[in-house]
Amino acid sequence: MENPHLAEPSLPLSVLDFVGIEHGEPATASIAGSVEIARAVEHADYRRYWVSEHHNMRSLACSAPEILIAHLGAKTERIRVGAAGIMLPNHAPFKVAEMFRTLLAMYPGRIDLGLGRAPGTDPLTAHVLRRGEAGNVAAEFPGQVAELLAFLGDGEGFPDDHPYRQLVAAPVVDDQPQVFLLGSSPYGPRFAAVNGMSAVFAHHQSPEIAFDVLQDYRREFRPRGDGDAPYSAMSVLTFASDDDEAVLEFEAAWALTMQNLARNKREPLRPEEVTAFARSEAFRTRRQDRDPRMVTGEAKQVVERLAEMKERAQVNELVLVTPSLDRARRIDSYRQVADAWRAAF
Repeated sequence: MENPHLAEPSLPLSVLDFVGIEHGEPATASIAGSVEIARAVEHADYRRYWVSEHHNMRSLACSAPEILIAHLGAKTERIRVGAAGIMLPNHAPFKVAEMFRTLLAMYPGRIDLGLGRAPGTDPLTAHVLRRGEAGNVAAEFPGQVAELLAFLGDGEGFPDDHPYRQLVAAPVVDDQPQVFLLGSSPYGPRFAAVNGMSAVFAHHQSPEIAFDVLQDYRREFRPRGDGDAPYSAMSVLTFASDDDEAVLEFEAAWALTMQNLARNKREPLRPEEVTAFARSEAFRTRRQDRDPRMVTGEAKQVVERLAEMKERAQVNELVLVTPSLDRARRIDSYRQVADAWRAAF
């Protein structure tokens, strides 16, 4: 149930933030920076501000998204806040239901819950998070989702004789989070479609299949109840600036981040390292073949490309992913995209 006191935002745009820790700053500054970004995009009429769940990373401050959501909700007024996502294999569904009902009691009509089946971390950390329990995550995930939805619905999803039906995910609230199924492979949108759920696909991870799987989602959607309709979103690496050097550094930072993760290096990037890489002949030569994950450049061009992608993917909204070493640049990019979107549409 939506909060009737909250105005509907004008833009079909949202933000996914990894809550990055810039080189040399404490996690405290990173979390304060996430509040600054959330307030800025709320003022710009973005629809949602989401945080991710990642573990064992010195460069990120998003290991406890449910706590960040509570903090962000207190520091904003109307933008929807949530997780994209909660990596369900790391958590007991009953506890997730309790956490998000508590958030709903605090911020009615403003809470989103994105669900993923990946661990959001490396295998050893996943082993620790799950207390060493070995299991088939792919096989267990559908049951975990069904349990969670049943607990959010006061047990109505359980058969009458199921022992869990008598349990109450407290506090009891009249509201429901908007639940999304996340994916970076065909599995996520397909699962969402056959179960009548909303879907979010990570174009920033799997651009080569994003449009096909999202089109399939809409075609294959099966409503769970009367009035249910497909609802989808796509996350896109996006950065808008009139400064070509800033664009180069954004692209270089992402390339270096991917290289470091492949080498199991999880430290914040040094600004001088990014600048040197962005100015290197090797990077500038490679940049001629632009990374299909990225939509970068002047705001008008960025919005034109985003609008084309939105139409091709047949999605209801776009989720902008803008990791950068410079928080001020990120905020300026979000504002420029919002202004250009309003001017175009």
